[in-house]
Amino acid sequence: MKRFVPYLVLLVAALWLGSSWITPKPKPGDFDLTSFGRIPVLVGGRIKPLDTVARNSLLIMRGKQSLRLPNGGGTMTATRWLADVLFNPTVADGYPVFAVANQEVLGMCGMPQEDKRYCTFAELKPSLEKIEQERKLADDVEATERTPFQTAILNLHNALIHYQQLKNSVHEEGTVDFGKEIETYAAAVASGAGSIQPGATPLPQDQLNLLKAAVSRYERQSRFSNMLAVAPKAGGSEGDWLSTGNALIRVDSPQTIPASVAALADMSDAFRADDKAKFVKVTKEYAGWLAVEHPEWTTRTSYEMRFNRMEPFYQSMVLYVGAFLLACGSWLVCPKGLRKTAFLLILLALLVHSFGMFSRMWLQGRPPVTNLYSSAIFVGWGAVVIGIVLERLFRDGIGIACSGLVGFITLIIAHHLGSSGDTLEMMQAVLDSNIWLATHVVVITAGYSAMFLAGFLAIAYVIIDMMPKTFDKQAGKTLARMVYGVVCFATLFSFVGTVLGGIWADQSWGRFWGWDPKENGALLIVLWCALILHARWGGFIRERGLMIMAIFGNAITAFSWFGVNMLGVGLHSYGFMDKAFPWLLGFVICQVLFMIKLSIRFPSKD
Repeated sequence: MKRFVPYLVLLVAALWLGSSWITPKPKPGDFDLTSFGRIPVLVGGRIKPLDTVARNSLLIMRGKQSLRLPNGGGTMTATRWLADVLFNPTVADGYPVFAVANQEVLGMCGMPQEDKRYCTFAELKPSLEKIEQERKLADDVEATERTPFQTAILNLHNALIHYQQLKNSVHEEGTVDFGKEIETYAAAVASGAGSIQPGATPLPQDQLNLLKAAVSRYERQSRFSNMLAVAPKAGGSEGDWLSTGNALIRVDSPQTIPASVAALADMSDAFRADDKAKFVKVTKEYAGWLAVEHPEWTTRTSYEMRFNRMEPFYQSMVLYVGAFLLACGSWLVCPKGLRKTAFLLILLALLVHSFGMFSRMWLQGRPPVTNLYSSAIFVGWGAVVIGIVLERLFRDGIGIACSGLVGFITLIIAHHLGSSGDTLEMMQAVLDSNIWLATHVVVITAGYSAMFLAGFLAIAYVIIDMMPKTFDKQAGKTLARMVYGVVCFATLFSFVGTVLGGIWADQSWGRFWGWDPKENGALLIVLWCALILHARWGGFIRERGLMIMAIFGNAITAFSWFGVNMLGVGLHSYGFMDKAFPWLLGFVICQVLFMIKLSIRFPSKD
């Protein structure tokens, strides 16, 4: 029976994963937003489903992908919240979606000074003028010199602007009967066109005023909307998407009202009237029209919605933690059974991780690494692949434990990097090259994976060194062989990746090397790897020295990966960030402490 336990654990984990693919039923008495959530729109230069728009918007404002209602009101999905924002903004203004974590900002807005508060738009509306004034002052200050208050003001201002743009994405805020409005407008346009014909009766003044007011309103809506929701007819490209305001300005008769505008108007009216049956009917009919006119876009948005719901990287994190704990447990009890279970679990985690990574590649049409977020995903993936290979070679659970830990940590990093919005963003112009993204960027990021895994294997050596009764000397020798092999791998990939980067730089900027901070960081990794290997070959270091140098490699790699972005200078500063500095500093300090711990015990061995 014991031999079947690992497979039973694997089956339970697989069933848990499969349950995420099941479309949840709407709450009793609520709208069915399944078809609504997969409707494609163009936002930020990319076609995405409304479900993604909703999730990214809540991330920008609240830092989470769902909304918790006050007074025990339960949890509201992002798509349900977006429907209120688009079609019934008066209700949406009462939802606590703006996370404010600065006491000065709360005090300025006349609210209790708490460590963190989720505010509604209705609460913040009286203070919009003050927020705008403080935003202007903060804009004049360099990012590195801003106070926490100024940073919080800028974040809140951006969230408020984003929210108001969303509210005006389908129609101008305050519109009551959008369907009737556009029909009246289209009829007036047609009458106006007929009135300019020779001998025709001039258009009445009230009709003329109606047209002027409508055009002014639609122009204002198109300027303030950040969403292009009007799909072109079959054969159209991404550049043909329009806002509802721009689309209505081009209407010359009731027959030329775009299908997207008519459908959105019917959705809006049905939603405000609480007519759930009509809302579902309209959204399904519109989704069917889009599937016929633009099958490629609707296929991608439907897949992306399922991808969002599954949350593969979150599930991978859970599985990595489980594999790590089981591998650690195998050193204490039931070594074969727990190790086999850990191995099967980390294989499943890698499968889910791979599914998420390759899904992003398909959705974006790009290689796996395009920004800092995707680099964190790939670094973890690469470390797990190498760790699984090590486990198959040595079969001691160390490869599983270390790679599972690296996979979990890198996905946690990716989670925080993704909290600013869409991670499938448009590419920087200089990065718009699939060939170099698939060669230079992937190869050098694989070098990061290997360096981090080598460093964490060395940290495992420190822990083993502290428990001599549990582990014998052979475990230390095995770890030394692992670290040496992984460092060789890291040296090869870091060197090749750096050379490929120089060739790309020569093509893009006309010089192979320019001592840019990112280039210097890559060079540091190559030099440190070479120094480790030469010190080992020359007999200058043995096991402990190898481990100390591998641990310091973690600090060098972290600086090359993140530290240079914090400088905010150079041609490679695409992902400037300052919030991560304390975490980077803490990580480096931890590595130094591990190095000190390893160097002060039994110094005679080295």
